[in-house]
Amino acid sequence: MPEAASGPLAGLRVIELGSLIAGPFATRTLADLGADVVKVEAPGRPDPMREWGVERYEGRALWWPIQSRGKRLVTCNLRVPEGQDLLRKLAASSDVLVENFKPGTMERWGLGPDELLEMNPGLVYARVSGYGQTGPYAERPGFASAGEAMSGMRYLNGFPEGPPPRAGLSLGDSLAALYATVGILAALRHRDATGEGQVVDASIIESCLAMLESVPAEYGKLGAIRQPAGTGLPKNAPSNVYRSRDRKWVVIAANSDNLWPRLCSAMDHEDWLEDPRFSTHELRGENQAELDGLIGEWVAEHDAAEVDRLMMEAGVVSAPVYAFSDIFEDPHVKDREMLVGVEDPEIGEVIGPAVFPKLSRTPGRSEHRAPLEPGEDNADVYGELLGIDPDELAKLESEGVI
Repeated sequence: MPEAASGPLAGLRVIELGSLIAGPFATRTLADLGADVVKVEAPGRPDPMREWGVERYEGRALWWPIQSRGKRLVTCNLRVPEGQDLLRKLAASSDVLVENFKPGTMERWGLGPDELLEMNPGLVYARVSGYGQTGPYAERPGFASAGEAMSGMRYLNGFPEGPPPRAGLSLGDSLAALYATVGILAALRHRDATGEGQVVDASIIESCLAMLESVPAEYGKLGAIRQPAGTGLPKNAPSNVYRSRDRKWVVIAANSDNLWPRLCSAMDHEDWLEDPRFSTHELRGENQAELDGLIGEWVAEHDAAEVDRLMMEAGVVSAPVYAFSDIFEDPHVKDREMLVGVEDPEIGEVIGPAVFPKLSRTPGRSEHRAPLEPGEDNADVYGELLGIDPDELAKLESEGVI
């Protein structure tokens, strides 16, 4: 059985199908909060996430221990009838199934929501894809980069006339995973009240589109197409990054009427309060470039630590732009235990994000076992959960079913 199940989702069983980022990130979140997550990999074709990540330690990618923490691993060939039958039995005794295959794949295997919900009416069947389960783009292959591009999110990134850069992360996948998690929890609430399961359809493109604040309304009502604005936000000033004397970047955000006088005082420039270019929030936005230039000149005369101290004393929103070497040493990060260790059986402790959000009465598990070998929990899951004896498991393995 899973180790020391605790947290608000303890007792919930989740089946994870698929690979890479979006689906497994959603189930990692559920595992963090106490759910028993059983991850299914194809025999001989494990999740490519095992090899993903920029840096390696002793030849091992470091993303896998974080993304798979707290899960149990089984193998099952969903392309053959015997494997499909095993999956049906797992789904029959589970609360949630999460899959992120190309739309239509599960139906071709006879494992679509119609089939599984008929067998288990209370099942929450969550589907994560690039463009959703319906519509003309449903069968297009979808990664975070494509969803970010077609949602308009990527269009807003970068500088005017420059190429639209990505955030340096697979942001669209993570957003889709979080929206899928919200949908799963909402569907479970409904299931607990009515006994009815349902399908959760989460797409990367819609998850990114949901982040665009007033941008759709600006075009829908005014025909205005917001353009990329570099390091700031259009007509919101001052709110930008500025480079200090010791060549570090600092965020300063005083784009509200109550913060603007504090900033002027902290910088010893009360004269800016009398400048007609900056007398209102709207005017500061219209004269954003000039204001950023003046603040940038002041910041360039001070070290980053001094800028941060002066801003904090004045009650102005400010923050240094951290590299991860800074994050690991920050006292606030340490005090709130934002980073925790995951024990990998081969390479030891791997540091990753802690369970979030923090719950006062039913916190999730802050330390997790990171599973390693495909199918390492076959005997546990198939034996104890489904009652399959060792001889039958050995036969299924020899036939390539598991």
